[in-house]
Amino acid sequence: MNGVLPLYKERGMTSFDCIRRLRQLLHTKKIGHSGTLDPNVSGVLPICIGTATKLVPYLMASGKVYAGEVLIGQATITEDLDGEVVDRQAVLKPIDDQQIKEAMQHLTGKITQIPPMYSAVKVNGKRLYEYARAGETVERPQRIITIKEFKLLASNYDSEQQQQRIRFEVHCSKGTYVRTLAVDLAKQLGYPGTMSSLTRLKSGGFELDQTLSLADVEDEVNNNTIENYIYPPRFVLQTYPQITLTAQQWRLVQNGGWLKAQDLHHSEKEIVLLYDGQAKAVYQKVGVNYKPATMISVK
Repeated sequence: MNGVLPLYKERGMTSFDCIRRLRQLLHTKKIGHSGTLDPNVSGVLPICIGTATKLVPYLMASGKVYAGEVLIGQATITEDLDGEVVDRQAVLKPIDDQQIKEAMQHLTGKITQIPPMYSAVKVNGKRLYEYARAGETVERPQRIITIKEFKLLASNYDSEQQQQRIRFEVHCSKGTYVRTLAVDLAKQLGYPGTMSSLTRLKSGGFELDQTLSLADVEDEVNNNTIENYIYPPRFVLQTYPQITLTAQQWRLVQNGGWLKAQDLHHSEKEIVLLYDGQAKAVYQKVGVNYKPATMISVK
């Protein structure tokens, strides 16, 4: 079994919990995911199986889309509702939609983000959450991310709690911590904030309506129909130019050979090579030639 299974990860599970269960259901150890989802986050988690595990970097490089909610007026140590409350500030009157949209605009485009202490980013060989749990502080590396779109979906003011909840949708690059983006939005509005809900709507080219839950996967395995839901590497790489090889070119590729750009009639930086209708390799352009970048299958 080789390909990508778009899984719906439910809240309360880690991404590795999903991998462990799928290894049992699919009877294979060669499984990997393309982008961790926190336990309290649900949504699309593309799972690579067999030779498709080589495609993880390509899936991770694709943009992601999330729908979430930020609670304005309260901050936690983890930037989500799992953590201890460390700051409160009453929202005495509703924040109007125009003000929210302007704040979102300030956080759109290429921006600098500092990952949260409760994250898996490594500093000096140790994950940030390990420092946080030990009560230690460490300088966190800044990263440049791209927020392609950050839009307001809904806003609800609670006069009794003196808090406001803002529903949003964000289209972002890999490496984005949406928790931190939610907190930064609250800061733009002049309040502490925390992410109160998050669902990944799209990842690796897959959307929610294409996903299967673990229960669905189990049913399809029992019915011997799970192969119908495994997408081939060619589908995953559809945004790249795809070139069908001749038998002679395929023999050369099987041995890791380089190909001349003029013979392929292409000049793009990366191309997908097909043979017998299947994606066999990703090649990169170097000068006037193409060299192997990722060999998916040589059979």
